[in-house]
Amino acid sequence: MTVQQRATLEDVARLAGVSSKTVSRVFTHRDLVAPETVERVLGAAKRLRFRPNPLARNLRRGGPTNTIGFIMGELNNPFYYKLAAGIERELSAHGFSLVVATTDDTAEGEERVADALLGQRLGALLLIPVADDQSYLEGERHLGTPVIAIDRPARNLVADSIVLENHRGVFDATTRLLERGHRRIGYICNPASVYTQVERLRGYRDALAAYGIHDSSAWERLADDLSRPADDLIADLLDRDDAPTAIITGNNRVTIGALRVLRDLHDDGRTALVGFDDFDTADVLGVTVVSYDPLALGKAAATLAIERMQDPAGFTRQLEMPTWIVERGTGERIPAERTTA
Repeated sequence: MTVQQRATLEDVARLAGVSSKTVSRVFTHRDLVAPETVERVLGAAKRLRFRPNPLARNLRRGGPTNTIGFIMGELNNPFYYKLAAGIERELSAHGFSLVVATTDDTAEGEERVADALLGQRLGALLLIPVADDQSYLEGERHLGTPVIAIDRPARNLVADSIVLENHRGVFDATTRLLERGHRRIGYICNPASVYTQVERLRGYRDALAAYGIHDSSAWERLADDLSRPADDLIADLLDRDDAPTAIITGNNRVTIGALRVLRDLHDDGRTALVGFDDFDTADVLGVTVVSYDPLALGKAAATLAIERMQDPAGFTRQLEMPTWIVERGTGERIPAERTTA
């Protein structure tokens, strides 16, 4: 198959019998061009399948584009693609387009990906920070590109951020388990050092402390190695003589691992389970979760970006989106004694 070259602005001008400047004006300030000329230019553009390039036009002017960048983690994580869908819907409603890039949740990929996107003179950059330091974006911010941190605040960078009520969500979940009589409550997360997990772990510990339990280290399994299966962490915890009667998992990946381990151990509903993050089959499996609306989070992040573009000098904003508990059965189990004689 022979690939045909795309028509240029000059090709349209020749076919329409006008200057290139007139063609450009038709696609930028149509009201300044005579209606019959507009019709002739648009007809020529349609015949040639010509598409104007707003990115190139804005780059020539030295200004930003209507394109907003979003840097996220793994494509196969439902949280990320639902978040991206919420961002895209809100941006599209306001005439902006979205370009998405992924880091695979690795710190080393973040700056490289950000660099590539910012070369397009973005109107704004939204990102889920992975690296320990986002100061490399400070210069870009001074050049007028707003940066919005989602799910985790940026570090060493003045930037708006929007996160979940991580602490409150796990505090409430732990409190409900305590109210049902559980005192040995495990917490499992991987990775453990990211902001979201630090806040969730703090909520877990604060709830236990409110009930007089100040040392939960024996029931915590905290890892920072995504190659390590969550199943191993959970199996190790449940193998203890004083194994927890309830466990809280820090994200949907760990929750699924917990379900596999409980099945393999023939737990038969003895161990209560509450997971952070809802997932597609959680309702079918009867899994109690700390939930939130990722689409609403994405829309709110996009709104924050649009508002920041309109008011670059305004005060930095730090927003939290609500979480709530969805009770489906696994988190409502009363404790069964598991200590062996």
